[in-house]
Amino acid sequence: MPRAMDAALGDGGMRLLAELGVDFDGYGPGWAEAAWTPTELAANPTGVVQGGVYAVVHDAAMNFATNSALERSEHGSTLDLQYQAVRSARVGDTLRVRGAVTRLTRLVAHVEAEVRTGDGDLVSRATATFLVRRRETGQA
Repeated sequence: MPRAMDAALGDGGMRLLAELGVDFDGYGPGWAEAAWTPTELAANPTGVVQGGVYAVVHDAAMNFATNSALERSEHGSTLDLQYQAVRSARVGDTLRVRGAVTRLTRLVAHVEAEVRTGDGDLVSRATATFLVRRRETGQA
C-alpha cells in the first residue's frame, strides 16, 4: 500500500524548503506539487533566483514524488540529477513545482520535475534517477 505522506506537505519536512518559500500542497501515487514564492534566501543580490536553488527544489519535488509511489517501508535516494533553467524567476514570483515518476522498476525510479510561472510558462526542468530501496522479501 502506498504511503500516506500528509506529514510531508508544507516544507516536506525540510526547514530549508520553507526558508526558500516552497510549500508542498498536493501529491498522489508517483507525483507531488508545490507552490513556490522565492524568498530573498533563494536569490542573488539582484533578486534573481540563484541557479543552484533550482537543484534543491527539483530534488525535493522528485524525492517526494518517488517516495509517494513506494510502499511505506520503501525509500528512494537520489543517484543523479540534471536541471536546466529556461528563464529567470525573481523574489516574490508565483511559481508552481511538479515532480512525477516517469518509470519505476524494482531498483530504479526515473523522475522529472518542472517549475512553471503562474501563467504556465516553463522556468526550469529536471530529470533524475533514484535508487529504490525495497523491503526484503519475507519481512513484515
